[in-house]
Amino acid sequence: MGCGSCGTGSSPNGCKSNGSCGTGSCNRMNAYDWLVNLPIADMDDTCRVIEVSFNQGSRKDYYRNATLQPYEKGDVITVEGVAGFDVGEVMLTGEIVRIQLKKKGIKEDNPEMKKVLRRSTDRDVELWKQNKAREKEALIRSRAIAKQLNLNMKMSEVEFQADGKKATFFYIADDRVDFRELIKIYASEFKVKVEMRQIGARQEAGKVGGIGSCGRELCCATWLTEFKSVNTAAARYQNLSINQTKLSGQCGRLKCCLNYELDTYLDALQGFPENADMLQVAAGTATLIKKDIFKNLMWYVLPNSNKQYPVTIERVRKIRSLNHQNIIPEELEAVEVTSSKPKEIEPAFVDVVGQISLKSLERADKKRRDQKRQQQQPKQLATPQKGQPQQKGPQGQVPKGPQSQQQRPQAQQKPKVENKGPQQGQQPQQRMKQPQKGGGQQQQPKNQNRPQGGRPPQQRPPKDDTPKKD
Repeated sequence: MGCGSCGTGSSPNGCKSNGSCGTGSCNRMNAYDWLVNLPIADMDDTCRVIEVSFNQGSRKDYYRNATLQPYEKGDVITVEGVAGFDVGEVMLTGEIVRIQLKKKGIKEDNPEMKKVLRRSTDRDVELWKQNKAREKEALIRSRAIAKQLNLNMKMSEVEFQADGKKATFFYIADDRVDFRELIKIYASEFKVKVEMRQIGARQEAGKVGGIGSCGRELCCATWLTEFKSVNTAAARYQNLSINQTKLSGQCGRLKCCLNYELDTYLDALQGFPENADMLQVAAGTATLIKKDIFKNLMWYVLPNSNKQYPVTIERVRKIRSLNHQNIIPEELEAVEVTSSKPKEIEPAFVDVVGQISLKSLERADKKRRDQKRQQQQPKQLATPQKGQPQQKGPQGQVPKGPQSQQQRPQAQQKPKVENKGPQQGQQPQQRMKQPQKGGGQQQQPKNQNRPQGGRPPQQRPPKDDTPKKD
């Protein structure tokens, strides 16, 4: 299986254990053997020293391979310990170990170097796991005992030997601590040989591990073993704001990465003129506020003004030479700084929140409903009921009557006009069809009389337009 931080769920390349991602479940100080695929000219001349890691890379040591068995990376082996044996994991073998020994100043033929005993058996691994399970409980108990003795120290980690005969206590302390009484209590409490080892705050952060502000794992937890001093001058050379919160790491000290690019900044600053903090111009004394190392610009500000003026290095040198000759130039001749970022295109829409009234929307919706209702009314009137003939006037028009008015909404109903009934003796005229000129179809009237209650509708008498005689 793979470690939890691997997306594939398989074992990472180059690692025969459960992973090498630098997390708590993997080896934190993994080293890549870039000489593993090179052919060996003489097998007798190969390096017999093996690099072994303990406690998931928290501690590394070198052992001589006195056996005739070859070991590869990831193998679990049993090595010599203090009055017993210990179990570790093979990290490096071959010629790469010789380079590591030279880097750390360890002689390959050192007679005091401990030896590899054998490949770990099932009994060795089982005993190793049992003692590893005691470390967490022992750490909690050791902190409580140190607190009872009022010792100004912090227990960081406890590491048991595989056979359970020795325990190493890693602690942090600012001052010298007298822990002679503490060692006696630990020996009687845990029934082991006690070894006290002091570490710094950065070593503790490497043992605990974590994620830095850059989003990656801590350097001290993955590959950094040598810690160099870092001061605030490194931040000043890189034009960083002296903010203790941003410049400090999880250990509480200044971040080690402040030294990574310091040499590059120092080389770039050599091209900037010295003693150019003040420049004399006609508008007054220009004061230097910052240096843009990557653009080779120096920013100045004039008195009684908040505007910043970017000036090139060549112009600053020229102004300094003029000031040495007691010549005051008219202006700084600031350059225009253009941003490489693309201009933001403003959206085409306009924010009209609060400018549109809801009444106008309701009025338009009401008008739309009325138009739809008016379009549906002629269709309903044009289809007569079954068994009832459609009555039309003498010229193809539908006679109007009081019963021809359809029901309309209250808001749009027109006032009713009283229609006088027909005279007695008049019969309803039969419908007559007159052909329409042009051969077209006869136009349907808008309003049609529908007989109600089985009675034919009464027609309105023709209007007499002849003038009446007095």
